[in-house]
Amino acid sequence: MAVFTEVSPDEARTFIAGLGVGTLLELRGIRAGIENTNYFVTTDRGEYVLTIFERLTFEQLPFYLHLMQHLAQRGIPVPDPHADAAGQILHTLKGKPAALVDKLEGEHQLAPDLHHCAQVGGMLARMHLAGADYPRQQPNLRGLAWWTDTIPLVLPHLAPGQHALISEELAFQQALAESAAFQSLPRGPIHADLFRDNVMFAGLPGHEKLTGFFDFYFAGVDTLLFDIAVCLNDWCIDLDTGTLVEERAAAFVAAYERERPLDGNEHRLLPALMRAAALRFWTSRLWDFHLPRDATLLKPHDPTHFERVLRARVERPWHPAR
Repeated sequence: MAVFTEVSPDEARTFIAGLGVGTLLELRGIRAGIENTNYFVTTDRGEYVLTIFERLTFEQLPFYLHLMQHLAQRGIPVPDPHADAAGQILHTLKGKPAALVDKLEGEHQLAPDLHHCAQVGGMLARMHLAGADYPRQQPNLRGLAWWTDTIPLVLPHLAPGQHALISEELAFQQALAESAAFQSLPRGPIHADLFRDNVMFAGLPGHEKLTGFFDFYFAGVDTLLFDIAVCLNDWCIDLDTGTLVEERAAAFVAAYERERPLDGNEHRLLPALMRAAALRFWTSRLWDFHLPRDATLLKPHDPTHFERVLRARVERPWHPAR
C-alpha cells in the first residue's frame, strides 16, 4: 500500500534471508492503498508481498496472519504467510511488525460482470465456511465502536447535509446493533474489505477464473452478512452513481447461497447491513482525507463516493429474490 516506511534493498535482503524464499532480485513499493507499507519482492524462487504494519500491533496481528494460514490450509486461495526457522509468521522490520506472503497470480478485475461477481460470491461463502472453526477471536476493529469514536472527529469537516446524514445513519446502526434480530445473525471471521482491488483473476477475457483473495488486515469476527454487504456495495454498483446493479447483486447472492444459504433473518437485514457497510467506508475515507498521515505515494480515496453509496442504499433498499 502507501509507503510510510522506506526499506532499502539491503534491509529487505537481510529480512528475507531467514525465510527460505531465495535471493532478492527486486524490491518495488506498491502505490495503492493507505493503511500499511507494502512492497513487491522478487527472488530467484518466486514473487512475494512484504508488508510493514503501520497501525496494527504485534498483539493484534496474529489473528490476521493465522487466519490466512488457516484458510490456505483449507483450500481457500489466499496468500500464505512465510515462517522463519522457529515457525513464526509475524516478524519485525525496522522496529515494526512485518510479514512476507505469497503473491497471488493474476490481476484485478475493475469492471466486473456477472461472471466475476458470481465467482466472488461463491468463494466468499466457501471462505466463511472454512473459517467457522478458526479458534482465535478478535472483533472487527473498524466496526460500530470505531464508527462511534471516529464520526465526531470528522463532523467539523462536513457540510450540514452530510452532517445530518452521517449522524442519522450512525444512530440507526447503533439501534440496529441492540436489536435481537441483529444479535442473532451468524458470525465468524470475515474479510471486511473485499473490494475489487483485493481479488485476483487470471485467464482470457470473458473466461477469467478467480485466483485469490488478499489483504486480510481489516478482518475480524463480525456478522457474515456484513462481509456480503461490503462486497455488494463495491462489486455490484455503478461506481459513478452508487446505484446497485441488481443483476450483478442477484448473481453474487445466488452464488453465495449455493455454498451457504442465508437464513430468513439475514435476508431481512441485508438492506440495513448494506447501509452499515457504506457508512463504514464513508467514515474511514473522511478520516483519511481530513486527518491524513504523511506517506510517500499516499493518495487518499474520495470520501464522496461512499456518501453517494449510502444515500442510494437508504433511498432504494434491495432484497435478493428468494
